[in-house]
Amino acid sequence: MRITSRPADERATAVYSSVNPARTGDVVAEVILGDADTFVTACAAARERQSTWAGIPAPVRGRVMGAAGRLVEANAETLARLVTREIGKPYAEALGEVREIVDTCEFFLGEGRRLYGETVPSEMPDKQLFTFRNPVGTVAVITAGNFPVAVPSWYLVPALLTGNTVVWKPAEYAAASAHALYRLFVAAGLPDGVLQLVFATGDDTYAGLSQALDAGLVDKVGFTGSTEVGRRIGELCGRHLQSPCLELGGKNPMVVTPSADLDLAVEGALFAGFGTAGQRCTSLGTVIVHRDVHDEFLRRFTAAVEAAPVGDPAGDVVLGPLLDARFAARFEEYLTWIAPHHTVSGSSAVGRITADAPRNGFTGVSTEGLYYHPTIVAGVTETDPIFLHETFGPLVGVLPYDTLDDAIRLANLPGYGLSSAIYTTDPADVFTFRRRISAGMVSVNNSTSGAEAHLPFGGNGKSGNGSRQSGRWVLDQFTRWQSVNWDHSGRLQKAQMDVADLTADGGFRL
Repeated sequence: MRITSRPADERATAVYSSVNPARTGDVVAEVILGDADTFVTACAAARERQSTWAGIPAPVRGRVMGAAGRLVEANAETLARLVTREIGKPYAEALGEVREIVDTCEFFLGEGRRLYGETVPSEMPDKQLFTFRNPVGTVAVITAGNFPVAVPSWYLVPALLTGNTVVWKPAEYAAASAHALYRLFVAAGLPDGVLQLVFATGDDTYAGLSQALDAGLVDKVGFTGSTEVGRRIGELCGRHLQSPCLELGGKNPMVVTPSADLDLAVEGALFAGFGTAGQRCTSLGTVIVHRDVHDEFLRRFTAAVEAAPVGDPAGDVVLGPLLDARFAARFEEYLTWIAPHHTVSGSSAVGRITADAPRNGFTGVSTEGLYYHPTIVAGVTETDPIFLHETFGPLVGVLPYDTLDDAIRLANLPGYGLSSAIYTTDPADVFTFRRRISAGMVSVNNSTSGAEAHLPFGGNGKSGNGSRQSGRWVLDQFTRWQSVNWDHSGRLQKAQMDVADLTADGGFRL
């Protein structure tokens, strides 16, 4: 299958092969890549159509989002199988990802009738005050491929609903999944050109975005990806006095207290640390375990990870392959951070699963796929790179703590602030942790992964700039408030000056 930017771009500069990471000889799509000019042209075309799209009543735009959700639901299994084939996500997780699109569309179907402003009382007679939400204009959206259809919907659905046009640049290694989602949105009734799909390299995208911002063609940027690239996007937007919506990396902590249900904590750690092969932004980074239960937790966690099924993502497995060869190479660099003072467990070897380094019960084809052993690293210290930095892949660190104050300090120390979890039966622990953790999201007796579609999603620090996606909170990313004062008195009334004053008797006493 050959796919190209939509509308079609005749100035293709290269071809990228999106391959199945479980069988790297299986080419899912040949992606025709554009260049910086492709991106700028798409932004200009989207901007031309923005006022017409915004002129369509919001409830009608909402029905388009509802239709998109129904189409995604009707095609759920096909889309999920494509996601599994293209990025190696286990099929059960891929189905869950597709369901998240449906949930998002269903939520924003109703928001089309709830883009409320307010009627505000004036301090003067014969004067009315109002507030309105207006679309920001044209939005550029750049997404990663670990959630190739769900995370883009967090941007596309609210941005389109609120009357913006969108230029979407997905990850090249997830291009077929993105193309399928684009086609479903167009089939839902989007007018031509309201949603533009651009395939390009990261460097060309950045160059095109810079040019489009200079030309005044982009009013908002949404970016999901690494902290490093997020900083560059933030700097670029800042030069144009824009605040981008940034959803970046995470080093997500899980605190296990002495009162925790250890089996439940192990179950949560297994899913959060090794689901999607540890390649979620909300994947578990470090388990911070009270010293009294540390050894027992580690024993149970090791047993669970050793027993976890690994292999063909089309089957019933906890983790399949890594997303793409570039992530596999980077993960191998992270493995070099394992030091002599660490204790490693979780599998029969460390690194890539091969004939010489097999994994018990492995169901994939090691010679064809990017499969890696799930790895637990105990004995981590707070100065270790493996503790301080995101390790995008199937690797989880474990270290002990003595007091809850110490646990929270350790949880905040790496400087990320996306997701977090605490396992405890003590309400005091819960509220202390919630109040002092830097993360934008807190789970209690649940994993660091698994956000629901109607709650705010986003992080602080190295994980983002405080912007939030999902639910009604995301509306502030894609709209601007406009205040209107309407004086029908027939005379100039000056605020703070021409205001009636009813005098109080300040000296009155009972």
